[in-house]
Amino acid sequence: MIYEMTVQVRVTDMQKGQKWYETLLNRTPDFIPHEGFAEWELIPGCWLQVAEGTPTPNSGPIRLGVEDISRERERLSSLLGTKYFDIHEREEVPVKWATFQDPWGNGIGMFEYHSKTEMQARIQSLLGNEK
Repeated sequence: MIYEMTVQVRVTDMQKGQKWYETLLNRTPDFIPHEGFAEWELIPGCWLQVAEGTPTPNSGPIRLGVEDISRERERLSSLLGTKYFDIHEREEVPVKWATFQDPWGNGIGMFEYHSKTEMQARIQSLLGNEK
């Protein structure tokens, strides 16, 4: 049984990397066990680690579900200068999505459900309020 998940990205400058991910995630890390390492629990049991080191070329993308992908694109473009954040969608796919890179080349993506009912159902299941 798998009960938790951790994903790690590496950055060459931890101070800048932590600040960049704090802006991306709109909050400070949940856990900093030692220098050169920071962790955020994105949803219960799902952690994103940012570690100082050599980035893996073409890693990712790590895709994050958001309520409004257009609003996130505007926010991140303004605050982080993200580029190539084109939003895609197909009729047969239940989400619209976008992929971009952090300054170290790690792939980051976001997606938004077309159906707000489906999105709310996913959020409620995470909160333990399934009906």
